[in-house]
Amino acid sequence: MALRFQSNVDFTDVPIPTTTRPNAPSSGTTIRRAKTLTRPERSVAPVPLINSHPAIVPDSSYNGSQVWRITSRVLTCWAPDFLLSSLGGLKDKNVRQAWREKMTLCMIILALCGVIGFATVGTQRVLCPQNTSAQTQFLRLNSTPGTLGVLGHVYNVSSAKSSSVNLLGLSEASSGQDITQYFNRDASDFSECSGLSFRVALDAPCSTTNPCTLGNINSSSTFTSLGMQDTGAIVGYSWEQVTALQNYFVIDGAVLNMTTYMNLHPTSVPTDNVDAVLRTLLQGSTSVRGRDGTRLFYSRSDLESAVPCLKQRYYAGNIDKVTPGCFASQLILYAGLIVILGLVLIRFVMACIFSWFLSGRLAGAPDSDTLNRNAISPAVMPEGANVSIDNRNGTAPWAAPGGGAKKLNKKDYSKSDRSFGSSTTLANSTSDGSVAPVMSLASIGAELFAVCLVTCYSEGEDSLRTTLDSISRTTYSDSRKLLFVVADGMITGAGEKKSTPDICVGLLEADPRFGNPIPMMYEAVGSGDKAINRAMVYAGHYTVAGRRTPTIIVVKCGNEAEAAAGHKAGNRGKRDSQLILMNFFSRVTYNDRMTPLDFELFRKIHILMGVTPDFFEVCLMVDADTKVFPSSLGSLVNCMHHDQMIMGCCGETRIANKRQSWVTAIQVFEYFISHQMAKAFEAAFGGVTCLPGCFSMFRLKARKSSGDDWVPLIIKPEIVKEYSQNEVTTLHQKNLLLLGEDRFLTTILLRTFPNRKMMFLPQARCRTVVPDTFKMLLSQRRRWINSTVHNLMELVLVRDLCGTFCFSMQFVVFMDLLGTVVLPIAISLTYTLIAGMALDPPQTFEEAIPLILLVSVLGLPGVLILITTGKIVYCFWMLIYLAALPVWNFILPIYAFWHFDDFTWGETRKVEGEVKQIDHSSGGKKLDNQTVPLRRWEDWERSRLRKLRREERRRREFERAHPAGYIAGEDDLLSARDIRSQYDGSDAYSIASSEDDHWGMQIGGYNENSTQFPPPPVGLVPEDRALESAKTVDASELEAMLESGFDDRDRPPTAPAYTPRFQLSDSGSSTQLAPGNNGYAPITRSTSPTNTPTSPSFGASRAGPGGARQHYGPLGPLDPATRL
Repeated sequence: MALRFQSNVDFTDVPIPTTTRPNAPSSGTTIRRAKTLTRPERSVAPVPLINSHPAIVPDSSYNGSQVWRITSRVLTCWAPDFLLSSLGGLKDKNVRQAWREKMTLCMIILALCGVIGFATVGTQRVLCPQNTSAQTQFLRLNSTPGTLGVLGHVYNVSSAKSSSVNLLGLSEASSGQDITQYFNRDASDFSECSGLSFRVALDAPCSTTNPCTLGNINSSSTFTSLGMQDTGAIVGYSWEQVTALQNYFVIDGAVLNMTTYMNLHPTSVPTDNVDAVLRTLLQGSTSVRGRDGTRLFYSRSDLESAVPCLKQRYYAGNIDKVTPGCFASQLILYAGLIVILGLVLIRFVMACIFSWFLSGRLAGAPDSDTLNRNAISPAVMPEGANVSIDNRNGTAPWAAPGGGAKKLNKKDYSKSDRSFGSSTTLANSTSDGSVAPVMSLASIGAELFAVCLVTCYSEGEDSLRTTLDSISRTTYSDSRKLLFVVADGMITGAGEKKSTPDICVGLLEADPRFGNPIPMMYEAVGSGDKAINRAMVYAGHYTVAGRRTPTIIVVKCGNEAEAAAGHKAGNRGKRDSQLILMNFFSRVTYNDRMTPLDFELFRKIHILMGVTPDFFEVCLMVDADTKVFPSSLGSLVNCMHHDQMIMGCCGETRIANKRQSWVTAIQVFEYFISHQMAKAFEAAFGGVTCLPGCFSMFRLKARKSSGDDWVPLIIKPEIVKEYSQNEVTTLHQKNLLLLGEDRFLTTILLRTFPNRKMMFLPQARCRTVVPDTFKMLLSQRRRWINSTVHNLMELVLVRDLCGTFCFSMQFVVFMDLLGTVVLPIAISLTYTLIAGMALDPPQTFEEAIPLILLVSVLGLPGVLILITTGKIVYCFWMLIYLAALPVWNFILPIYAFWHFDDFTWGETRKVEGEVKQIDHSSGGKKLDNQTVPLRRWEDWERSRLRKLRREERRRREFERAHPAGYIAGEDDLLSARDIRSQYDGSDAYSIASSEDDHWGMQIGGYNENSTQFPPPPVGLVPEDRALESAKTVDASELEAMLESGFDDRDRPPTAPAYTPRFQLSDSGSSTQLAPGNNGYAPITRSTSPTNTPTSPSFGASRAGPGGARQHYGPLGPLDPATRL
């Protein structure tokens, strides 16, 4: 099944398309970065899962595999398009194609279920039918006392009586031995011997040599009178027994007793070919006697004609080996037992080993050797991204001067053809004023700078507060973690009175330095008019229980058209919320061109944290209904510390509302076993296939083992580009992108970095709220199951995963994929097996093999509970889960498979007034993405400083022009509006000296670093509006005023009616006048706006670690590396 979409992909290493004009070709020697085997991160990137630029095909709207498309149309040829359009209501051709692909996948799943069912039940019935099985019920010679054999059939002679033959004595001598020669019979009784001229067919069975003392062998009364009972079994012989018995040989598995013939003809019979062959087999050497005579008799036609006669007349039993069909059936049964039981046991053992020995070491604090080593500084960009003639070290442009004595030297480029990024060495040298690219990890400490991403959509205030409280209360230092909350649109949850953005902002203690934010543009995940979005950035602190955590809240408010419409303005989905953070750190890491939203985030994170964003190394992704345990964040960061090869790690997710309903009760054990057994087993090999989006940590960038460079991981441009695809048309692509973002992101990382690790850490725990109604559970599991199937289709083709052949993660992924799609037939066969075992208990080991498998699969998790947690209560939850197996393995998978073409999120998150959700890949009129300004940090910062100087000059000119004050009208502002387009011109225009910088509208209107110059007002308050700012008194104050009385006497004015708001001095600084003379005196920025103990003071400097004063420069805090 071709689902890789490789037919339209060029396998060359093509750089990401940009709109930047390429440099002119140089005629001289150039320096280029080459691919090497020692740098796997620079190898050719894997083929993208989603091809955003397909080759020209007959139908340009379909960018999947044409082989798969043709296959789906052939298998669904019984449903023509006109019927699907008229009767099925599928008007759009892409919708019809998705329906065809869904039906094709369902047919394939049905065929796989049929194969599994046939291998389990049908194989034995076809290869070893019931009648064949009944005929091959052998009783081995000398195995059952009180039995004898007649013409191969076993008779019970324990109560037999005969005056001529001691039957009991014969049975005691050799139970099951052949006594056919004692019964009376005639040569004419054997029809197969008629017409043959050989002595074996013509001789009379009874003679003086071979007397027959018992009755007629063909009469049932003979056996009745003797008291012999037919057991229905066949006398079985082994090859060793046939060899030991005289005058016995084998043809076609039938054992023939030739004792009567050899007694009658002690010497050879002339001209009798059958006699010659018999004497060769029976009277030859020991190595020949007793061997199979099938080949000799079937080598000539005359001898072959005697075989039926020999079997009918001299038959004594059979070799007690199963038939080839029954043997093949048993082989398949035992192979299935070994494979399935082996996988279950290996999973169990490896999960126990990981929980006992490996996870505890990962969760522990890093040792001194790890922290005391030197490594590359965050100020250095990866792979020489910012190397230039003026910046030989490749440091970031925002890194302030003042480094230490140790720095990164470059080799002599004339002696090396390696690239700038790969030709660095660690050495000591004199300081030249640049930032030191090498630093000791002890200066950063055990707590890495971590950003905690919380994505919210329609959650209520209680859920949001619970999540933010839990993160803020973690044992992790507030100075090393940043809360990054993204509100996905102007959404009001069902049953909520306030919108989600209002709830988020209401929980924030806003930093007064930043004022009110303005909407900033960015490129969103969407098509058409949804490709561009706007967002506002609120900055401040989240305070709870004495903790004060720096917090950024991003509110997606939509473009102008969406804001006017008002319905879910700005909503682009969870993937877009994650990409806001991923794009930002990717551009910061490479100093790539930033959007206005990126620059806004850069400035506010810089001020809040005291370090530039490139110091952040890890990102914790949490949903808005998750409660994080206090030590979880520190445990995940310790795991990242111990192994630089770990690029992602998740913790154990438990259920917060386990007793809310029967729906939540059946999920408790499912969550437990999926983490403690499935993820623990995968983590033992470093290949967890799904890091849940509700609680996972990803590494933004990792230091190389050599310590001389960075390796971007989740922020690698290729990963960000692939994760941000929005033009998806095929069913497979939409199931990958629109239903399971967390699993798709894990799949991309494993495909891009197959040699790195994805881990699970049981010491990091959280609690989350799960669906409490069956409708919500059905919607959630539909998305999860379909996303799992399509992501495993991609992972099963990754060849570089850990292990080889059956002992590899690739084989485990294949078994997981197969086990997922055959869940319905598996549960059906399970209940069929239980019913069959109850009605007919197994008698042999072969019959008990399925029961052994069932007990192993269902019983080992109970043992795992006792070993890993020791909580007996989970055994109770396991019984509830087992009772609900039909729901998990039959109802949910069948519902999910039938809804392969449903890409909505359904009932998991409901919005007030919403009827049906649609995915964000559909948009209106196509817009040009270049309407979003993209400029480097240097250009944005240059424009910001120019804007500050311009506004300060305008403010001074305004005060000089109006020394006695100014009364503004309704819309009378300080300056005329700029009616030019903010997108005119280019980067070159913005770099040029210009007083009217047209980028000013894309920069926040605040100067957070200035304590002397507040931001200029947009208008002055006239005298008749003075009461609008009057103080409101409460009842107690009013009562005190009434008791003391009023002084109504007129007072002479002590000051002019209007006084200047600012007094200019010769030094150019402004002094604010004291209030009381009808002047304007806002609160200064050097004092706290409130009297709360948690409010900071904002001055030109503030106390840093250890009480040292930290000074601010024109761009914010000075270089963090000097502090560290």
